[in-house]
Amino acid sequence: MRHNRDEKRFDRTASHLKSMMANMTNDLLLNGRIKTTTPRAKSLRRYAERMITLGKSGSLAARRRAMAFMRDKTAVTRLFSDIARNYKERHGGYTRILKLGFRPGDAAHMSIIELVESAAKAQAEKPKAAKKASAKKAPAKARSKTAGAAKEPKKPAEKKPRAKKAAKEAESGHE
Repeated sequence: MRHNRDEKRFDRTASHLKSMMANMTNDLLLNGRIKTTTPRAKSLRRYAERMITLGKSGSLAARRRAMAFMRDKTAVTRLFSDIARNYKERHGGYTRILKLGFRPGDAAHMSIIELVESAAKAQAEKPKAAKKASAKKAPAKARSKTAGAAKEPKKPAEKKPRAKKAAKEAESGHE
């Protein structure tokens, strides 16, 4: 029985569990979102949000604590430089869990866990890019409509001599 056992262990030793959570935290902070089982995502949220809170403090001691847990210099650097800056005004709730359904092989509940602000910024950038692209295309369409009305009808193109005739003419000219 698991009376008063407050942490899910996923049938792993404590060291393996800590290593798995550190690796998943690294992946989440580097990629912005990961796909995993729902219980793992719920457990990961706790670790990821603690690391982001450390990143917000920005002190050397906080950086060393983050490095001791995550053990990946690129992830820690990105956490303290980029990610923590995005969440300066936010007090917790840095991650979002989206339920996906069931995995076909073993019917495990699957989820996507993602960073809240990065997903919002990515969605905000997509419409901006689409607006810029459509703004560039719109004047071109307008120009083609106005220019099309003023154009004169096309003259039929001159017919090119056939290859056999061109070859005969070339032979006669060389001799």
